[in-house]
Amino acid sequence: MLNLHLEMEKLVLLSWMMECRQHWSMLRDVEIVMLNGLMPWGNTHLFPRGSLREPLEALCRADIIVVHHADLVPDRNLTIIESKLHLLNASCIVFFSSLAPSHFFEVKNQHSKLPLSSVCNRVVLCVSAIGFPDAFIQTVGKIGPSHVDRLDFGDHHFIQIYDIEMIKRRICELKDRFNEEVIAVVTEKDYNRDPFILKELHNFDVFILCSTFQIMPLKGRSEEIFRTKLKELIIAKYGRMIT
Repeated sequence: MLNLHLEMEKLVLLSWMMECRQHWSMLRDVEIVMLNGLMPWGNTHLFPRGSLREPLEALCRADIIVVHHADLVPDRNLTIIESKLHLLNASCIVFFSSLAPSHFFEVKNQHSKLPLSSVCNRVVLCVSAIGFPDAFIQTVGKIGPSHVDRLDFGDHHFIQIYDIEMIKRRICELKDRFNEEVIAVVTEKDYNRDPFILKELHNFDVFILCSTFQIMPLKGRSEEIFRTKLKELIIAKYGRMIT
């Protein structure tokens, strides 16, 4: 059953949108596609030459398309993306989403809760091992640090001890360059992959950025309308909601 009433269920839905189209054997009640608004068409080539897993024409199967990172995309570009999507699939409805930063917690104390303003006017090193780190960098930059540097590892990379040494060196270089203490900011996804290895940075300030997945109320399409549309699609297929 697809429910969107709780934050945990939002996370399940997000994972479902990201992963299910890779598994042809999995039955689908509704086809939901998520596009990266900062790079919606990849490099237009299929894997392994490019980042696309299916040709763009496969979007014609989608019932709902969600343009993610929409908060980082100019309105004009969102309009262009939506227009192209409707050329590929005239019947789909397009929504816009974001990962809205909420707070930080310290690696030294996972129960801490620090305001986003903790990095304002500070030098920050963004450390990540995710598929599209540019969105993470831009999100941190919008919070208001005085300088943002980055250290990107490959997607799904497990940080090792030699990576920790690299992070330490970069922090020390930034400290010498700006003559102030540096904050390392890590994604929650990277922290959850291995929460213990980051404790090797116990002599430094290491903050984990926590965010919430949101359907943005753009162009009159709110999260409530998203829920309603999802229910309508399921009822149209089964005559009732799935329980």
